[in-house]
Amino acid sequence: MAQHGERRTLMQRAAAALALVAAVAAAGLLLIGVVLHVVAVLLGIVSMLVVITAGWYAVSRRGIRRVIALVVMVLAVAALVTALVFENLNGIALGLVIAAAAVSVASARYALRPGGAPHQTSAQLRTAMRPRRPVLIMNLKSGGGKAERFGLAEECEKRGIEPVVLRPGDDLLELAEGAIKRGADVIGMAGGDGSQALVATVASRRQVPHVCVPAGTRNHFALDLGLDRADVVGALDAFTDGLDRRIDLASVNGRVFVNNASLGLYAKVVQSPEYREAKLSTAATMLPELLGPDAPPLDLRYRGPDADYPTAHLILVSNDPYQLDRIGGMGRRDRLDGGVLGIVAARIADAAQARRFVALQAAGQIRRFPGWQEWSARRFTVDSGGPVEIGIDGEAMLMDPPLVFESLPGALTVRLPRRAVRHGPKARAVHLLSGSTFSELARMTAGR
Repeated sequence: MAQHGERRTLMQRAAAALALVAAVAAAGLLLIGVVLHVVAVLLGIVSMLVVITAGWYAVSRRGIRRVIALVVMVLAVAALVTALVFENLNGIALGLVIAAAAVSVASARYALRPGGAPHQTSAQLRTAMRPRRPVLIMNLKSGGGKAERFGLAEECEKRGIEPVVLRPGDDLLELAEGAIKRGADVIGMAGGDGSQALVATVASRRQVPHVCVPAGTRNHFALDLGLDRADVVGALDAFTDGLDRRIDLASVNGRVFVNNASLGLYAKVVQSPEYREAKLSTAATMLPELLGPDAPPLDLRYRGPDADYPTAHLILVSNDPYQLDRIGGMGRRDRLDGGVLGIVAARIADAAQARRFVALQAAGQIRRFPGWQEWSARRFTVDSGGPVEIGIDGEAMLMDPPLVFESLPGALTVRLPRRAVRHGPKARAVHLLSGSTFSELARMTAGR
């Protein structure tokens, strides 16, 4: 696997270099008519660069950003066609321009794929035997009532899956333990990430495969597993025709989490009643107040990658590292089997840095903040003089210090529907406005 990962890295570096060279070649080919058609050539070069850059952006993002990039690319293609008509390039030169642009976009797409081992390889996945007694626990209130809206109980019965409904006052851990004691050989959870973590705790301890059904609000765990979060019923196929995969879990003082645990500013945001339904707007509203001159200092002592620190305004510990744009849970994980914690700490020195922190958070550029640190470790400890507010997979709670975080490599077997294998992390995020479109490819070419 190490040789395979190294070969992938070399190939990605070559692809990044090819993307840059092809972009320059495409622009250079348009200089053929520069003497007679200066304006057309300039329009062509600018249009070509916009087409390629928008193409890089489109293949590295999802959602509305991808749509905007595609619209920009279409408009730039129209401008390019106009320039080519006036420049009067011959057919061969025109074909070379188009080919070079296509090679640049395709190479960037490959180069900016997440590094390391593939998200899900045949070595990581194995065909699962059909379970004798599958059980799905469902929270009918989670995700605005997704379980009821999609008729999960009825769909379970059609497939021979025993549905267990979480009622008010029920202990989810006890429900999961009870199901396994009755003979469940596969256990699933239809609910949010906090519920997934609790059922995964029992499944891991009892060595029973776990099925994630994305019936929560955000379903970040399902996203990183490669599940289609819009296809709630389709996730049930894991019970009847599934593939098993070993992934990591993480814990803090014995409490298991599947995504992340947050301390400091973000933990205070999670405590807000408005957070669950409006994560980003709640964070944007609360952060200026929490960073103000009258805000009490935070007592969070920890050892960073290079020294001991007396405090931090934000600490985020994740089950394997995230690619983070914001602190509001908008990141993705390249993999879930790295066997390490992803650790982020942010320290804010003064009011000017506080304003910059808020602005970068709002712009999705939080990693550019000067007090930002990221590293990985198997174990991480945070101490404090009193109980610490912490958000674990979006659930707010208090814990007594010291808080000891540990990675639990390969602790859980997840059972995935076969269609999930076709989903995986998209390309590494490229931020056009930050100038990183070119710099990201240049860093990849240089091996950084």
